[in-house]
Amino acid sequence: MSAEDPNILNNLALAIGQAQTARAPQFIADDAPFDPAQRQWLNGLLTGLHAIAASAASGGEAEAGTALTILYGSQSGNCEALSKDLRKYAKTRGFDATVAALDDVAPSDLSAVNHLLIVAATFGEGDPTDNAATFHASLMAEDAPALPASLNYSVCGLGDSSYAAFNKAGRDIDARLTELGATRVAEFVGCDLDFEDDFAAWKSAAFDSAAFTEAAGAAAAPEPADAGPAFDKAHPFMASLMVSQRLSGDGSAKCVNHIELSLAGGGADLAYEAGDALGVWPVNDAAEVQAILSATGLTGAEMVQLKTGPAGLRAALLTRLDLTTVTPKTLEAWSLADAPDDAQIIDLLTGGALALDAQQLADGLRPLQPRLYSISSSPKAHPGEVHLTIGEVRYDLHGTPRKGVASTYLGERLTLGGMVGVYVQCSAHFHLPADDVPLIMIGPGTGIAPFRAFLEERAARGATGRNWLFFGDQHEACDYLYRAQIEAWQESGLLTRTSLAWSRDGTEKVYVQTLLAQAGAEVFRWLEEGAAIYICGDATRMAADVERTLVDIIATHGKVAQEEAEARLAQLAAAHRYQRDVY
Repeated sequence: MSAEDPNILNNLALAIGQAQTARAPQFIADDAPFDPAQRQWLNGLLTGLHAIAASAASGGEAEAGTALTILYGSQSGNCEALSKDLRKYAKTRGFDATVAALDDVAPSDLSAVNHLLIVAATFGEGDPTDNAATFHASLMAEDAPALPASLNYSVCGLGDSSYAAFNKAGRDIDARLTELGATRVAEFVGCDLDFEDDFAAWKSAAFDSAAFTEAAGAAAAPEPADAGPAFDKAHPFMASLMVSQRLSGDGSAKCVNHIELSLAGGGADLAYEAGDALGVWPVNDAAEVQAILSATGLTGAEMVQLKTGPAGLRAALLTRLDLTTVTPKTLEAWSLADAPDDAQIIDLLTGGALALDAQQLADGLRPLQPRLYSISSSPKAHPGEVHLTIGEVRYDLHGTPRKGVASTYLGERLTLGGMVGVYVQCSAHFHLPADDVPLIMIGPGTGIAPFRAFLEERAARGATGRNWLFFGDQHEACDYLYRAQIEAWQESGLLTRTSLAWSRDGTEKVYVQTLLAQAGAEVFRWLEEGAAIYICGDATRMAADVERTLVDIIATHGKVAQEEAEARLAQLAAAHRYQRDVY
């Protein structure tokens, strides 16, 4: 301080003094030889120096945010990815978050939690996902523990509004937490397939709730954005069709195609592992687009406003909008009270009672979504390529032939050399175990897809683990997919054992679960020797029947009660020795 510049000193002292908090420590005694302004200035200066020294002594670490638990139930990976992004966002709102699958905790663990966010997908007909099933069952049980009111929570669900049990798993978890005593801080939000906007609104509502804002700790700067893959759902890679070959033979009730796509030019950004899935952006059938235009009296040249911006109606119907699924949004936009359970968009439009302009038509259609297919190739065996095994979806409805969008686009409308938008969807757990681990694979029909990839990968690696494949379909003569390759693996010894089930070739129907039960003693022996079990295919029937059979095998050959057998299978799942890729 200089007595020669009293005005500068006083102004600086006042500025520092005003910046002090009322609880700032006092370093300069009242009887020290300074006037009040000088004393205030020095106290402010020394307070700042003290804070700097304290920060240095603690390693310069910022104050920790308030603890937050984020749990997810995810089947395809969306909820898991959203939860990890949520953790990063939580830091900017003053929370230090941990992320885990729902099955990684028990309901009783929640008693020690004060702030909880859950992102849970609904799978199948209202079921929780595989990594949320145990938690869900325990939470819904009559003896589920009471939860404290200090547990502040909110739940967001991901689902598909074309299903009657839309977002049921998430709604059940939300309602049950309240029943058990926890405090809901933001209302449940059930997202549809295009979940981005609804998820963002839920996230804001949760963090803006009084319980969260009052408890928030020190906010941290946003983490640097992950580079992430160059190609994703929003930015697909344009792959070219190399091969489209029918696998099912004459006389088959199904049309199953082997599809090969070139990833040339994609490089490391399209790297995948055996067990991953490929997202495919389909294009609607031009004939179906014309049928909708004819039913509405529109030309297709009209402009419409989509969430992503303006577009010509015909182009939007071809590449941007779902032409099949009737949702609550459809009924609202078209002022309909209800619709038949199995009605599709064209059925509503040809009824004659609707008069829609182009924008009203577009407003009633949900965005077209990519389809995920299990990859059926090993990148080591087919570098620069990705293979798919796809059954064309075809059926009759109200006397009219109907068909799936993506399966028939790849099977009949995409020509050789044609381009299709794709991206890799990494699987969290459905990957090969160590090379020496015995492997039991159960995949009838197109469920063979990831196991073809597994076996190609094990062959390329020279893996020593034994391999047992359960496969089948209706008829051996026309439904034996990849027969030559499977028989070659049998001859080479890569396939230790193959169990084939043909349900329509004999007087009695034989399924993969039938053969599984018949080989129960050996299956149990493989499990005791450390084998891992993988299932791919239909979730509601085949996979459920296989799981019941596995429980019976463990109970019978392990000589334990049914409840203990179920617990042992759950332990295998927790150890990633029992995995499912089901749909």
